[in-house]
Amino acid sequence: MDKSVNYFGKSNTIQALWVGLGSLSSFGLAIISAAILSRYFDKEEYGTYRQIIYVYSTLLVVFTAGLPRVFGYFLPRYTVEEGKTIVHKITKLLFFAGMIFSIFLFLVSNLIADLLNNKELAYGLKVFSPIPMFLLPTLGLGGIFATYKITIYTAIYNTLSRLIMLLFIVVPVIFFKGSYINAIYGWLVASVITFFIAFFFKSIPFKKVIKKNTKLTYNEIFNYSIPLVIASLWGIAIKASDQFYISRYFGAEVFAEFSNGFMEIPIVTMVTASASAVLMPVFSKILHENTEKKELGRVWKSVLLKSAYIIYPIIVFCLFKAADIIRIIYSDIYIDSTIYFQIRMFLNFFNIIIFAPLIFAMGETKFYAYVHAFIACLAWLGGYTIVSYFNSPIILAIYSVSLSIIKILILFGFIFFKLKFKFSDMIPYKTFFKILCHTTVVIYIIDYVFDNTISMSNDLMSLLFQCCMYFMIILISSKLIGLEYLMFLKPLIKGKLNFLKSNNSN
Repeated sequence: MDKSVNYFGKSNTIQALWVGLGSLSSFGLAIISAAILSRYFDKEEYGTYRQIIYVYSTLLVVFTAGLPRVFGYFLPRYTVEEGKTIVHKITKLLFFAGMIFSIFLFLVSNLIADLLNNKELAYGLKVFSPIPMFLLPTLGLGGIFATYKITIYTAIYNTLSRLIMLLFIVVPVIFFKGSYINAIYGWLVASVITFFIAFFFKSIPFKKVIKKNTKLTYNEIFNYSIPLVIASLWGIAIKASDQFYISRYFGAEVFAEFSNGFMEIPIVTMVTASASAVLMPVFSKILHENTEKKELGRVWKSVLLKSAYIIYPIIVFCLFKAADIIRIIYSDIYIDSTIYFQIRMFLNFFNIIIFAPLIFAMGETKFYAYVHAFIACLAWLGGYTIVSYFNSPIILAIYSVSLSIIKILILFGFIFFKLKFKFSDMIPYKTFFKILCHTTVVIYIIDYVFDNTISMSNDLMSLLFQCCMYFMIILISSKLIGLEYLMFLKPLIKGKLNFLKSNNSN
């Protein structure tokens, strides 16, 4: 194999980078879409549109039956020739599941509208109902490309498909003054186009490969996927509770404000998704070969440290500049979304603790599901209590974030207990504290300078200038207090240098 291909396409670091970039581009284009639609729809209309997305994403886990995750589990265990058959077999299942999903959505649209207390939602869901039939077969591409170490195609497909969605959804709204129904019609056209594009991408790993029959049965596929569904359902139940209560008890306008604010910072999703993709096989190998547990702790601690250096400065900046960010993205109309954005950001301080790959590598999926079931019960019972006695969407958002943090701490504590680690063996807490103190001081300096000496009329330019100053001061002053914010670049630079040396020696 050509060494350039091996370095630039096959290394775990590069594979993780492509996964992260794919996630980042998808999230970025989704934010652009939300920003545009927020400006062209009134709150009632935009809230209904977001409710449709909420219903779709909630039911998606049920109807996919864990099938998109099957690719990454079974494909490495079979030859490429058999893999072509497996992909065809699972894609057929996804298409069939999509047809059932579409029919179900059309038939129960009135019931869902009643549950969410929005009569307009029934018509919107009926118009939306054909879309799952085309979207479900496109799922699972990430698992296919990760198996054959060509995740660059994941990034390309995610960006291309999201760009098509963006164009067909927002163009009717911007140029033809369309309603949210016109946006859904555009979504339907885009889903048909991406349906055919996805089939082309799924064929890429199997070019010039002759399909060969496989012994993998549908029974084996579902025996693996159904337990994943059960665990995922509890996770969806947790995420769906606050959205359900806010939608039903506070109306479409408040739901629109909540939806725009209560979101992840894209870089957090990018970093954690990339790290999870790389850590799972590493942890599995260490535990399977009974390697020194110190090695596991070293890998875990190193990943946490690199994640904190990337994520914590961004969280601190966004926390202090939340109002400006919301105003620029969604306009002044959604300034009330700021509080939800700030509440959600506190969860990002804990989200860097990537526990799932280690839990799965330990084979503790049952405990993982039990914890999610417990938190789901608390989410729904506590949510009902809050809307009944406090009648506050803000308190509901705080409660939701608190439960997510409790879930992380429980699972993290379980790992400590099972592996008999000390807290200091796993968490570089002193460095975390130094990063938070350092970045907080710097953002206060930036605020003082801009409040007293610099004035800019353009909000976007002002925010970008503050952002550049903030990170420039952080990097310049980091050496003085012993912090290495760019340490995540060292493996890439080292790998590049080794690659160049290898080529020169040849």
